[in-house]
Amino acid sequence: MAAKIRKGDRVIVITGRDKGKTGQVLKVMPDEGRAIVQGVNIVKRHKRQTQREQGGIVSKEGPIHLSNISLVDPKSSAATRVGFKILADGRKVRFAKASGETIDG
Repeated sequence: MAAKIRKGDRVIVITGRDKGKTGQVLKVMPDEGRAIVQGVNIVKRHKRQTQREQGGIVSKEGPIHLSNISLVDPKSSAATRVGFKILADGRKVRFAKASGETIDG
């Protein structure tokens, strides 16, 4: 099955602590059903000092479940569902169900 959300997509958080925030997908983990989104679900981690790096408390993005994010419609900049269609030249592309706009070039 083709993935509805891929690395590089602009998504919006539809539920949870960061509801309404938008960001770019940095990494998708399909086995766990999670994704890491830039600027969303920020967690603090304690990092030990090494010879090369300074130690301390580091803020970084934590994974968020795929059911809690939705793709941003390229036309209206609102959350949209994703559909698949096959073009005349045989390519399978994703499209925004709200506007009908294709997402993949």
